[in-house]
Amino acid sequence: MWTWLWRIFGSHKAKPGEIWWADVPFEDGPGSKVRPCLILRLKWRGYDILKITSQDQSHRRDHIEITTRAWDRNATKNSYLDLSDPIRLRERALDNRAGSLDAPTWTKVRRLHGV
Repeated sequence: MWTWLWRIFGSHKAKPGEIWWADVPFEDGPGSKVRPCLILRLKWRGYDILKITSQDQSHRRDHIEITTRAWDRNATKNSYLDLSDPIRLRERALDNRAGSLDAPTWTKVRRLHGV
């Protein structure tokens, strides 16, 4: 039994709560963009992620401001985490680990998404 569980979950390179740079597909058409994302949960051969944007989304209720300098030393402003529907990514879409989301914000995200 443990071997089976390890194959499903133990071999993932990213963990929930981590921020990674990944090739994220556009929702409204073909193509993709390498952008930061939050690993929300592990899935079979992949992840559910939430997108992160540097564009000001303070006017939107489905985004929250997150501290960026903790995982991007060159950042000059905070970013916004898109709390709307998660996106499914394959593991091969992940590029580099950037860091982790702060604990209070991660707790809020987990409650909202039932993680």
